Amino acid sequence: MDSDNRRARALTDNITQPAGRHVVPNSGCTVQASIAMKDVEKVSPTRWNSSSAAIQKIKITKLSHMRYCHPSSGMEALVSFMLDFGMEVVKRTDNAIWFGGYGIDQYVYYAEIGNEKMFLGGSWEVESWEDLKRASSLGGSPIVELTDAPGGGYMTSIQDPEGFPVNFIYDVTPRLHPTKQQAEPLQVNDEFLKPRKGAFQRFQPGPAAVHKLGHFGLTIHDFELQFDWYTRHFNLVPSDILYAQDDSGVKSDVAAFLHIDRGKDYVDHHSFFFSVAKTQHVHHSSFEVHDYDSQNMGHYWLKQKGYRRVWGLGRHKLGSQIFDYWWDPNGFMVEHYIDGDLVNEDTPVGRQPAGDESLAVWSEPVPATFLD
Repeated sequence: MDSDNRRARALTDNITQPAGRHVVPNSGCTVQASIAMKDVEKVSPTRWNSSSAAIQKIKITKLSHMRYCHPSSGMEALVSFMLDFGMEVVKRTDNAIWFGGYGIDQYVYYAEIGNEKMFLGGSWEVESWEDLKRASSLGGSPIVELTDAPGGGYMTSIQDPEGFPVNFIYDVTPRLHPTKQQAEPLQVNDEFLKPRKGAFQRFQPGPAAVHKLGHFGLTIHDFELQFDWYTRHFNLVPSDILYAQDDSGVKSDVAAFLHIDRGKDYVDHHSFFFSVAKTQHVHHSSFEVHDYDSQNMGHYWLKQKGYRRVWGLGRHKLGSQIFDYWWDPNGFMVEHYIDGDLVNEDTPVGRQPAGDESLAVWSEPVPATFLD
């Protein structure tokens, strides 16, 4: 036995690290924003407040739902996809379908039935009737009653400076309670803490049930034009800004992640983003699901059904969400996400270089289709 041990030690002693190579294992932890961003360039609030002091901003309270038009010939394929994506049909008429999650929102996705696919805009809930009227005046658009929509309410639809539709709603009656009970967090045994004793993990395969709409994004042409309009007229402020730097060292902002400013109240890191690109279009809309297991089971459910994957799973750097992107049957991109950051007026705003490294902490390589 002693000779065996000596031979084993001799073999181990002969194993050396390659010259100049030092491997550090991965790690992760939860840290306060001020620590996480200590080496990041900070942005002063004058970047978005200087020109709007005299303007009474339209107060947004939340992102409500997305609106799209889909061709009538593809509606059944869309319904099948949405069910497999984790939504439910709340209401259907000859002209539209309302899809819901299990949260208090009556619906999170409105699909108009038309002749061709079209982006009809994200929909923001505003604080008061006066805010809705100000939005209506800003766009010179009428206020219409949503007589067919679950929860009712009123809406006005305007256009931003690049022609994207933007919707504002008010007086929608929410559900009294979520349709799904809050699940107990899974007990997880790591290498040191093992709270789960004599209990097993068991799961039911199926779609990842959607809770709520989290955010959406656009690809645009003129960053300053769009940034000024959205931050001047609404209580939307940046959480992070990305820039590109030319050969002479000049930095130009090219992307922004915006949250709803509710003062000291914590809100999602971003409800809206836009980035400069060659073509203008909606980039994706993103929906929150329960946890990592439900997200993964949803991923494999969609994969087994033969739907087209875009990118994921992975974890974003900005916002920290674990993401999973898919194409719907008509070519619109949608996302499942979990574990997003929360920010408020005290959270520092960062400015850093754009690039693949700003998109993900871990993932497969970013596909070209995601960046188009």
